Amino acid sequence: MITWRPCKRREFIRKLRNLGFHGPYSGARHEFMIFETHRLAVPSNTEYSIPQLKMMLAEVEGILGRKISSEEWDASS
Repeated sequence: MITWRPCKRREFIRKLRNLGFHGPYSGARHEFMIFETHRLAVPSNTEYSIPQLKMMLAEVEGILGRKISSEEWDASS
């Protein structure tokens, strides 16, 4: 089993694109990415901690309507 590890912002955006998101686009306070009719705010941190990454992935899972395993997340680079 692969363990979760911190993720750079660029890598996070690249992985979201591989999952079908478009962007990032400029917003009021944060940039955001779009999947169909859903918007996902992308914080401007240069690196996301494991708790922050898990929180954002929970939001991505809600948008996609399915779970994302750590193996799938690592493979989507």
